[in-house]
Amino acid sequence: MKKIFNKSVGRQDNKIYILVIVLFAICFAVPSITYLLQNKTVLNFKDEFKFLMDESSRLYQTVIYGIILAGFVFSYGILVKDRNKIFKNIKPIFVLTFIVSAIFVLVIPFMSSDVFYYLGVGRLNAKYGQNPYYVTMKDYVENEVPNLEQDSVLQKGYQNYWSGTTVVYGPIWTMICSTIAGLSFGNIDVGLWLFKMANLAVHLLNCYLIYKITNKKKLFVLLYGLNPFVLLEGIGNVHNDMFVVCFILLAFFALLKKKNLVLSIFCLALATDIKYFAILLLPLFVIYFYQEEKVTKRFFKCIQYGLLYAVFVALPYLLYIRDLQVFMGMNTQRGKVTKGIYFFIMQYFSNPENLHKLLADVVLVIFTVVYIYKSVKLLFQAEIKFSREMKNLYWFMFAFLWLLISNFQPWYFMWLTPFMFWQNSKNIKLIVQMQILTLVADMVFLAYSEYYIYGVPFFVIFLAGTLVCMLQNKKDKIVYIRG
Repeated sequence: MKKIFNKSVGRQDNKIYILVIVLFAICFAVPSITYLLQNKTVLNFKDEFKFLMDESSRLYQTVIYGIILAGFVFSYGILVKDRNKIFKNIKPIFVLTFIVSAIFVLVIPFMSSDVFYYLGVGRLNAKYGQNPYYVTMKDYVENEVPNLEQDSVLQKGYQNYWSGTTVVYGPIWTMICSTIAGLSFGNIDVGLWLFKMANLAVHLLNCYLIYKITNKKKLFVLLYGLNPFVLLEGIGNVHNDMFVVCFILLAFFALLKKKNLVLSIFCLALATDIKYFAILLLPLFVIYFYQEEKVTKRFFKCIQYGLLYAVFVALPYLLYIRDLQVFMGMNTQRGKVTKGIYFFIMQYFSNPENLHKLLADVVLVIFTVVYIYKSVKLLFQAEIKFSREMKNLYWFMFAFLWLLISNFQPWYFMWLTPFMFWQNSKNIKLIVQMQILTLVADMVFLAYSEYYIYGVPFFVIFLAGTLVCMLQNKKDKIVYIRG
């Protein structure tokens, strides 16, 4: 690795930027390493926003976190801006991404407890043979009384906030969780590090796919691979959105580089069987692939491959389905209101009652009608330029994140990554800014607690920051994010 850096990094003084971002990554990991040295296990780690993981005041830990985050973001910005001066080729970028990402493997998920729920659900399925779409960890533990002392994975999962909820994700995710939890042999520490290593591997694969899809552009590998938002939410907090991005990138790769529509649709179905928003790409993929055919043939191809996609999506459900309850996870997620615009409306506009639900339903109908209209229009379009259609889809995803999701979570902004490569410079910059702004807004929870009411200041900070960035980007004549 040293030889690679010596040959592939620019001037000697540029190495200081590389060293600085590694040092800030280590700073993120130090509290977790200290905790593990003192406690030897994460079993008793409290599922709450707590960066320093000790008895320090919340204000103090927030200030420390803010300083480290600011330093990391600044270093990241320098590497992106001066990438052509600092890196002669792609090799040191991949090496640096691996080193920094590996450091984040050591970070205990201090801003989310979801991974412990993932592991608990997986253990419930893999070890105890329970169907997690019908049986919750809470019900199983309280009714069957398993020996939790011999199974710290289920023990930790049972303590989780979501332990009384059946699985809200698709079956591919349940299969991934069951595999990792099964390999843990009931040890929560083994399970956590296996999960983190899996996310690390997926992260590096995503970097490689991005490199190939974007015709070997260093920019996009850097924007994704060293993005503090992706590293913290994807590897530090171990969210499953990194897997969704991976399957979507594989779908792009199969379509654009391998010209294999069946494989592309299969990968898109895998992404949908984790989180359903991936279906938005289906019409574009089929119509683009058959753009040289007549409209009638395009239409029948859409039906044919739509049915094939439905089969691909449905097959994994056969492992778990008993009745339609297996599909209720989507409705469960949509029924929750957190952090976003609908939470703000629910808190401050209660007349008429359930105004937020009414607005959410209206927006969903409008979104669906507009999207169907756009898809039909695309079907009759004489010439289809993939980059142009991806720019249009980006705005649908933008609306989807801001207006359709009542259970708004910051890590959902990882979904914008596959749409980034075809945007103009200012939109690319805005995507990265919004991702980082979620980390800034999350500091509200670090400073106070994860209590739901703090979702309002979170959203206000995030919304205000996004508007400022949009106005500033519009004024800037020079934008340093270019291919």
